[in-house]
Amino acid sequence: MPLDPTFQDTRARQLLRRMFDAAIASAQPALCIPAHLPSPQALGTGRLIVIGAGKASAAMARAVEDHWSGPLSGLVVTRYGYAVPCERIEIVEAAHPVPDAAGLAAAQRMLQVVQGLGPQDLVLCLISGGGSSLLPLPLEGLTLEHKQQVNRALLTSGATISEMNCVRRHLSAIKGGRLAAACHPAKVLTLLISDVPGDDPINIASGPTVADPSTCADALAIVQRYGIDLPAPVRAVLESGRGESVKPGDARLASTTVRAIAAPQMALEAAAAVAQEAGYKAYILGDALEGEARDVGKVLAGIALQVAERGQPVPAPCVLLSGGETTVTVRGSGKGGRNVECLLSLGITLGGHPRIHALAGDTDGVDGQAEIAGAHIGPDTLERAHTLGLKPHDYLSNNDGHGFFGSLGDSVITGPTLTNVNDFRAILIEAQD
Repeated sequence: MPLDPTFQDTRARQLLRRMFDAAIASAQPALCIPAHLPSPQALGTGRLIVIGAGKASAAMARAVEDHWSGPLSGLVVTRYGYAVPCERIEIVEAAHPVPDAAGLAAAQRMLQVVQGLGPQDLVLCLISGGGSSLLPLPLEGLTLEHKQQVNRALLTSGATISEMNCVRRHLSAIKGGRLAAACHPAKVLTLLISDVPGDDPINIASGPTVADPSTCADALAIVQRYGIDLPAPVRAVLESGRGESVKPGDARLASTTVRAIAAPQMALEAAAAVAQEAGYKAYILGDALEGEARDVGKVLAGIALQVAERGQPVPAPCVLLSGGETTVTVRGSGKGGRNVECLLSLGITLGGHPRIHALAGDTDGVDGQAEIAGAHIGPDTLERAHTLGLKPHDYLSNNDGHGFFGSLGDSVITGPTLTNVNDFRAILIEAQD
């Protein structure tokens, strides 16, 4: 006897949400940090100074305090609403994705905190996604307003995260290895929670403690590729080469170590385990998918339809998982949001297929410029939209996925998750009756 469609839809949504929650839980700092801390005895007479930036950095700092028995001090900056109380490490909140004065002041103070250290000291740097906007210290001759203007242009240009961070590194007084250089001659241990495709440390928070092989010429080429109108002082920095970052082989970075402690692949594997426990085979399509969000949505829908209708390349029932970071070129008046844009495009292409459900969300709890993680769709999504007079294609054209799913009550809201391992997408395909 076929299952009631309403029951089936509820069960599918609950399973998709459990997978999303498992992905987030797998990347919690309290779980990831302890195994990577040195022992206080190994530090000897040296000091432990903790610094960091990112959406997960405050939770990372708390995990350090909970598992470090020796003395320590430090300063960490995180996004508004993501603070976690600490006793010995100062936590500062600042703006993301467009930086503000609080982030600027925190970056200035962070450079002061690491001044005057010796080779016996250890700087523990806690970095996660979002750090680029939270450490907006401009090069001499540039202002916070210049950084804000460039950030806004990059966010709506369609540039990839690696391209955006390349530009940011060459306008910064703290990114692109400059923070590690400021710590010299102290040892530096950087613990990373990756939110970027490929997990390259130089692209996580724009690599404040990592040598940068890219150049001002590379940054200028990206600006030109996307037609970004730069303020004259910013263009002068790139054209003159004055913004060159710290390069590989720099002696000031000789005592630095970088470790990735959580990454998108780990989160997808945690979600796959939940799906398999529920009786669905899980297939990870990739942890680093990029491209325009609406285009990725079409491709994923095509794969899902092939599975549902032809059992290729794998049979249903199953779950298709993917991560990475897509982009949205904002041309309409909506708030953007790469996960909801991808999901809306996927839903339109699926056309209300009766056996396909999906969820897409950002593991930090914020998709684009909305305090919403993402959304979910089911076989009845388009039908309910039409009943309410909503036109899915119009919402997609307006880059207003949040408006569309919010009107249907299909948004996924987590609140601050205190971690960030990038986008999460799960497509659940039921078997034919």
